[in-house]
Amino acid sequence: MNKTSIAFILTSVLRAPFWALYNLLVFILYKDLHASAIEVALFLTLKPAISVLSIYWGSFISQRRDRLIPNIIVGGIVGHLPFFFFPFIDNPWFIVISGILYMMINRGIIPAWMEILKINVPKFSREKVFSYGSAVSYIGGIVLPLLIGDLLDIKPGIWRWLFPSFALLSLTSLIFQLKIPINKAKIIENKPFSFSEQVTQPWKNIWKLIVQRKDFRQYQMGFFLGGMGLMIIQPILPQFLFDTLKISYSELAIAISVCKGIGYALTTRFWANLLNKMEFFKFSSIVIIIAAAFPLILMFSKYNLFWLYFSYIGYGIMQGGSELSWHLSGPVFAKNEDSSVYSNTNLATVGIRGIFTPFLGAFLASIYSSSFVLIFASALSFFAFAHMIFNSKRALEEKNL
Repeated sequence: MNKTSIAFILTSVLRAPFWALYNLLVFILYKDLHASAIEVALFLTLKPAISVLSIYWGSFISQRRDRLIPNIIVGGIVGHLPFFFFPFIDNPWFIVISGILYMMINRGIIPAWMEILKINVPKFSREKVFSYGSAVSYIGGIVLPLLIGDLLDIKPGIWRWLFPSFALLSLTSLIFQLKIPINKAKIIENKPFSFSEQVTQPWKNIWKLIVQRKDFRQYQMGFFLGGMGLMIIQPILPQFLFDTLKISYSELAIAISVCKGIGYALTTRFWANLLNKMEFFKFSSIVIIIAAAFPLILMFSKYNLFWLYFSYIGYGIMQGGSELSWHLSGPVFAKNEDSSVYSNTNLATVGIRGIFTPFLGAFLASIYSSSFVLIFASALSFFAFAHMIFNSKRALEEKNL
């Protein structure tokens, strides 16, 4: 394994405890801080929607290899910094803003990481390195959430000290990131600074790509709809899990981190091998059909918690493929081009989807019921699955011409 592979894997491992706790943040807001419905809804909405701003962080590296390493290092520091103040600040809004900022930076550095992997890791190894890093991170996060859940149940408020502790552990990965070698030969000279151009150019690049690359445009449409199916149920989950199912933090940790982590870790090698053998649209369609089943299975947890755990095992399996599809779509479609604009397009579409989808879910739940939202979410994903299958057949036909 080269230095890039080691740095990527260790970054994932060292981040695992922080990420496991971060995934409980919306539930901490709801249960411990008694955040208002507006605060919870804003957090759930802005967490994905902030990807619209993430493209600016990612755009700094376009055609600039010399900025790749600084991009992920500065991003890591800025993203983790607010969590060191958690023991001293009680305001739920500060917690919300900290969580949103972290997600913006965490997604903003994705184009840099994908371009680094594209440059330094051979194509036949890229999927395996990515899946190894993610799998080890999830395996490490299987036991910790159980301990975290018990601590949160026994000692309310302990999360205030866990966040800075885990943030510090996550930041130790900077040591390994500094050792990543980058060939800086190909650097485009900077143009004179223009504020208006800095604001508009990333969107112009994204629009140009979407117009010119029909295959990537069709992929974005399918992934957009499939992601809507999962995102639209997010506003109802805290109420569904705590008020309807009446589960504890420990049971929540078992479902969200342990079961999801098991499903992810057990199948990540399978997904990596499958991606190397299968047409990309067809690969993505398999991911989406599993996503379509998740809300339907979750509905049965009202009758037995077994279905809650089973649904999150399925979610973890789906996420193992989804992470590969979403993160590596840039290098896959870019081929020999700079992949950063492809990855930035992914960030933009996730952000656009996040602006309205959680509100749509909350609106539908207020008119109908949580069960209706779950069924509607599944229907969206089934439609996305059909779209991906259609484009898979078309891609194979074009390849055989």
